[in-house]
Amino acid sequence: MGIVTLSKQNFDDEVVNNKGVVLVDFWATWCGPCKMFAPVMDEIASENHPDLKVGKIDVDNEPDLASQFKVMSIPTVGIFKDGKLVSTSVGVKSKKEIMQMVDQLK
Repeated sequence: MGIVTLSKQNFDDEVVNNKGVVLVDFWATWCGPCKMFAPVMDEIASENHPDLKVGKIDVDNEPDLASQFKVMSIPTVGIFKDGKLVSTSVGVKSKKEIMQMVDQLK
């Protein structure tokens, strides 16, 4: 499926109105830990998870979305289920740790 670049323009369509689980990576181009974490999200997005969508929000380009979800540190992963933020994870995590958080929602 790949990673969806999220913005204020498409956030409702891609996340809020989505039935299922959406992982949202809040990141920035200048953030070293974000660059370390990016391959984890890329790998999850490239696998066949039919009920899982992966998106990214550049906090510099979308400060309103970062503020709306109280993102203070990056990388932060927001996990949305049926359009509602149900969990957040701050800092670099392993693929296993992220997928365990997703699995708990099923």
